[in-house]
Amino acid sequence: MAEVQIIEVGPRDGLQNEAEFVPTEKKLELIDKLLDAGITRMEATSFVHPKKVPQMSDASDIMRKLQGYKNVSLGALVPNRKGFERASEQRIDEVNWVTAASQTFNARNINQSIEENFEAFTQLVPLMKEAGVKIRFSIATSFGCPFEGKVDEDKVLSLALAAFKAGADEVGLADTIGIAVPDHVYSLCSKVLKYSRSDSVAIHLHDTRGLALANTYAAYTAGIRLFEAAAGGLGGCPFAPGAAGNVATEDVVYMFERMNVKTGIDFSRLLEASDFAVSLSKRNPLGRIRLVENRNQLTI
Repeated sequence: MAEVQIIEVGPRDGLQNEAEFVPTEKKLELIDKLLDAGITRMEATSFVHPKKVPQMSDASDIMRKLQGYKNVSLGALVPNRKGFERASEQRIDEVNWVTAASQTFNARNINQSIEENFEAFTQLVPLMKEAGVKIRFSIATSFGCPFEGKVDEDKVLSLALAAFKAGADEVGLADTIGIAVPDHVYSLCSKVLKYSRSDSVAIHLHDTRGLALANTYAAYTAGIRLFEAAAGGLGGCPFAPGAAGNVATEDVVYMFERMNVKTGIDFSRLLEASDFAVSLSKRNPLGRIRLVENRNQLTI
């Protein structure tokens, strides 16, 4: 039985910043390879406006073609009511709603204040509950903002607690620009976990400064058991200047399995999926383990 759970975000966050459109069939092939490796939770796409993120313009097609898939909880990012309505036309098991802890980031990203966006979330919660989907409320810029700099931990904590009170099943803490360091990660995660279960708080890390894996370990030691990651270390945010790729799924799995912390994921098949993910990208991948020579020596 898995002791930590990986939420694979490669098909969404890993590819959303690609300038050249990745064909729907290739995205579905990546999803197949990730599922074959044992991924059981996945953020498959995003129901944002196609003009804002053209890479996700095939969201409805992606979810439609995943209708018959079993043994996986399929999720999507939804930015507003219209996005949820589009998503709910197909099978959807999880919804990821994102609000930043920074007013400036919210204004640049969704053209709303924190308060306006949170009100929109609370109004939509009854519909999401009625649809039977799991609700994850992710807090972007939890560890720092490209426009405002440092973000107050207590501000993030207040937003997290408000989200749980409003009906969120999970809260995600996102290092949107990859600025976090391990002691900061440990501190914030510990604060949030005082008021919630370890299986209801996820962490989302970018590897801009090469600290994502160290931050993953810090989150684990604080008690976090849900980890978002992207195969190949792909990713980036169209609305966050300087954001690099996500922590690589294969790096996270390798670290945990070497620590005898079970992930339930087949490492060799995950490496194959990672290679394929990287082949779809024109960006520099940040994953490290897949670059090791003599892979047959990577026993875990």
